[in-house]
Amino acid sequence: MKSIRSLIATQWSSDIRMEGKTAIVTGANSGIGKETAKDLAMRGARVVLACRDLEKAEQAVADIMREVEGANVVAKKLDLADTKSICEFAENIYNTEKSLHFLINNAGVALCPYTKTSDGFEMHFGVNHLGHFFLTFLLLDLLKHSAPSRVITVSSMTHPMGKINFEDVNSEKRYFPMAAYTQSKLANILFTQELSRRVEDFGITAYAVDPGVVNTQIFRHMSWPLQLFMKSISFFLKTPEEGSYTSLYCAVTPDLQSGGYCRNCAPAACIPAASDDRTACKLWALSCHLLGIRWR
Repeated sequence: MKSIRSLIATQWSSDIRMEGKTAIVTGANSGIGKETAKDLAMRGARVVLACRDLEKAEQAVADIMREVEGANVVAKKLDLADTKSICEFAENIYNTEKSLHFLINNAGVALCPYTKTSDGFEMHFGVNHLGHFFLTFLLLDLLKHSAPSRVITVSSMTHPMGKINFEDVNSEKRYFPMAAYTQSKLANILFTQELSRRVEDFGITAYAVDPGVVNTQIFRHMSWPLQLFMKSISFFLKTPEEGSYTSLYCAVTPDLQSGGYCRNCAPAACIPAASDDRTACKLWALSCHLLGIRWR
């Protein structure tokens, strides 16, 4: 059985410790995020579970503390679909945390019906890209203060299907869930590339991650037939723990090239559209405009 699993998911481990380090993991109440938070806690880091549903986040904290002796983990409210909530979260972090060494932008939505965030952005683009873009912007001073620090953003193997539709980035003219999702995942990589360039002089590095096809709740918006199909092949999907490995690899691996895209716990190539400097810069400018911020 183990030999079969090894064909499905890369097995990875590291004994690097993280005492004295602080990490934030968004969407950490379940799935990949929870496993990422648990692993970081096992390494001795202080971990903030940043989640929309505070009750579920507190349950995840209780689970981790039960499984990891001496775990230093806390839950804090963060709704990435609401810029007011993001501001309140960031203010809370500055008031309670002295440092921030790892910001892991893990939360996301996938294939949901057409809905908008509190600020009027299409949900995939608003949460997966703009929410994390704004969160990183607000926490940048703390990341600088704590350098060397890292920003890790979870993208997807589906990013090659994506295209940044600058003429209709919020899918108001036409909406297809897969197109909206893959656009946001391509945006994650372009954001990472441009972020890396802009913060390299401050001791901050940035990475985009493909976790693989993971058996998590991200499939909950699929049609019932597709959900049943995914359940029938669940053995061939990565577990949430296996899905967390590449995020953790990017967190602990020394001298990893900033701005890179990683999958299966190794640097990987992405499509040309995901490494286009002009598109990355244009997306950055559009994101700042939509959020009403200046980030130079």
